[in-house]
Amino acid sequence: MIVYACMGSVTWLFLDMNAYFASVEQQLCRSLRNRPVAVVPTRTDTTCCIAVSYEARPFGIHTGTQVGEARRRCPSLRIVEARPPVYVRVHHEIIAAVETVLPVEQICSIDEMACRLSPQHRQRTEAIAVAVRVKQAIAQQVGTSLRCSVGLATNRFLAKVGSNLQKPDGLSVITREDLPHKLHSMALDDFPGIARGMLARLNRYGVHTTAQLCALSRHQMREAWQSVLGQQWWHWLRGDDIPLTHLGTKGPTLRRTVGHSHVLPPALRTDEGARTVLVRLIHKAALRLRKLEHWAGRMELQVSYLGAAGSHGMGHWKRTMHLGRCQDTSAMLQALAVAWCDRPPEGRFPGSRPLKVSITLRNLTPTVSTTLPLFDQQRQATQVAHTMDAINARFGADCLYLAPLHHGRQTAPMRIAFTHIPEVETD
Repeated sequence: MIVYACMGSVTWLFLDMNAYFASVEQQLCRSLRNRPVAVVPTRTDTTCCIAVSYEARPFGIHTGTQVGEARRRCPSLRIVEARPPVYVRVHHEIIAAVETVLPVEQICSIDEMACRLSPQHRQRTEAIAVAVRVKQAIAQQVGTSLRCSVGLATNRFLAKVGSNLQKPDGLSVITREDLPHKLHSMALDDFPGIARGMLARLNRYGVHTTAQLCALSRHQMREAWQSVLGQQWWHWLRGDDIPLTHLGTKGPTLRRTVGHSHVLPPALRTDEGARTVLVRLIHKAALRLRKLEHWAGRMELQVSYLGAAGSHGMGHWKRTMHLGRCQDTSAMLQALAVAWCDRPPEGRFPGSRPLKVSITLRNLTPTVSTTLPLFDQQRQATQVAHTMDAINARFGADCLYLAPLHHGRQTAPMRIAFTHIPEVETD
């Protein structure tokens, strides 16, 4: 069903926490407040900043800036090693604060969430008042250093767009009467969902500005996207609140992979260090696989190497193994043991060292459409894995673990993806 907003009204509130990881560190450590701060995965100059405070940005430091370069640009920069469990805990505190004002309908990422406004709060004045109360709730209940930008609009897509119009600590409103002229000043790649590949496709189609994009017909939009998603965009840019299922799609996309990767800290950039971290990543990936109620058919391992002069791209080792239908951590570890015998020696690339390891589980099928293992040994191993998961969920992560993990329990700490927020107590 397409929902049309009334004149001057909005339906969605989208909240985007500003410089989230850095802001959490500033909130929890007073000495970091009002100072340039960079959050990094590990304390090495060769890694990249994963979050920076707004005080660091005038120096040209942004997410993705190499730490060594960031230090050169700003000698007073404070470097903080990331603490994902803390960011997850604060994330849940923010949700609780927002829900003292209105329900959170969708968690979009660790620092973004969307709320549908009730009918009595959809007129512009009332909606702005709700947004102000949300900001106040976060400041009072979680911390004043945790600023957020809020977008109010007639659909969730435009509300997200609105949240990006004023940062930090902004509040933007996009009503149907504001469209499309309020969007015309934006570059095409300012829109969520238009990255480099899609931008190139639109340019080839003759679309170079947002005004040109908004002028396309519904058919042209679908043709430009080469999918029904283009028709969705046509509705979104006109303020319509329309779900994909209304356009005949089959619902959410099936999960295709589960994986983890980790850049090795200097102390673990050895053959044995790479293997130890891979064992840890297999435990994490297998646990996620079981939580998602999926089975894997293949496991892909990869080790990337760093050259003697510190250059990347010196080479990598990659191995793919067939697992049958597997949820069992021990079976994946056995596959690793076999594959590891074929690994390249540390001297294969002159002066090279392992830099990054990754594991990807592929050929996934949900439990409801998977034939369970026929052999008792396989079934028992899977049951043991689920039992260990239940014990760890109750008594704490790694309360019970397989012996190969013993020396690697503290390696590869929690990382937070944009759309996957781990549980505080289990990941």
